[in-house]
Amino acid sequence: MEPIVIVGAGLAGYQCAKEVRRLDETVPLLIVASDSGNYYSKPMLSNAFASQKTPDALVLKGSVKMGEELGAQILPYAEVDAIFPEDREISVRGRRIGYSKLVLALGADPIMLHEGAFSINDLADYAKFRQALDGKNKVAILGAGLVGCEFADDLSRAGFVVDVFDIADRPLGRLVPPECGHWIERSLKVNWHFNAKISKIEKGNIHLEDGSVIEAEIVLSAVGLKPRTKLAIDAGIEVGRGIRVDRHLETSAKEVYAIGDCMEVEGTVLPFVMPIMHASKILAANLLGKREKLVYPAMPVVVKTPSCPLVVSPPKPGAKGQWQSESGQDGVKSVFVGDDGKMLGFALCGKAVSEKNALAKELPGILS
Repeated sequence: MEPIVIVGAGLAGYQCAKEVRRLDETVPLLIVASDSGNYYSKPMLSNAFASQKTPDALVLKGSVKMGEELGAQILPYAEVDAIFPEDREISVRGRRIGYSKLVLALGADPIMLHEGAFSINDLADYAKFRQALDGKNKVAILGAGLVGCEFADDLSRAGFVVDVFDIADRPLGRLVPPECGHWIERSLKVNWHFNAKISKIEKGNIHLEDGSVIEAEIVLSAVGLKPRTKLAIDAGIEVGRGIRVDRHLETSAKEVYAIGDCMEVEGTVLPFVMPIMHASKILAANLLGKREKLVYPAMPVVVKTPSCPLVVSPPKPGAKGQWQSESGQDGVKSVFVGDDGKMLGFALCGKAVSEKNALAKELPGILS
């Protein structure tokens, strides 16, 4: 019997394997990892500096231990060259491997707009950046979105001087209303540069289009992610922003599925932990012969910025309505109310985060 093959050993790949094993202890499993295959929590990368965590300290379990626990074969440092859906095979360094079902848990790549910047998307990236950071004090971060704010807060709490650059006029400009954005701006101990258009990065320094230069010793880019789709495209599998799947997590190729940051379902790409946890249960069942349908409830994102507790559950793109905000000394509560009077999203700062669970119950599901 050919194994279920999972390409990718990040959270999505391993969580899928765990859910398969929970339902079936005997089905053959093969996990193909482009890296070491060691298991770690990727979300922990953005708050590891203040806690002085080394790369080794972030590893929860090695690949050998994961293979033993999952009863799976794990191929570390193995790049998949191609997928052959018609033959139900993949090519790994030119060697054909058959599969009964194939799961693409490929993740996403950082969007890099400027040469000379680092990015942190995995444990190896974290190790390189941490080594490059040794002996330096001034860090520039490109992007004031969720990840940019998390790294900014973590590095500033670790004692670094941090400058953050964004083309918007406030932090999280595309996710939260001005009241929340300005609360974050005041709470994080960093130097903000908004409406900033960067012309080049030279010797770590940031050159802006208005001619000004901000000194920095090292630059970290956090401007977003792009789902990894090349393998799917080369195999003739349908892609949009990500690898497109139906509500059963199956791609346009029979018995080929996708999950995690590389996946797009009904036009939605959600590079967060909770969507993976929900999808992995559905996918595991379907890999074992069922036809369960993916449903996403409201899934507020808890942002890891200890200096400014923050929870965000943005409305769907294009939603009609407006933000309504209440500001106080202890925080900001903002809700997005649709034209029909129903709450479609919220953003909570400071002590207002205590209302997360109550408000989440009022939100419509992302996929119902």
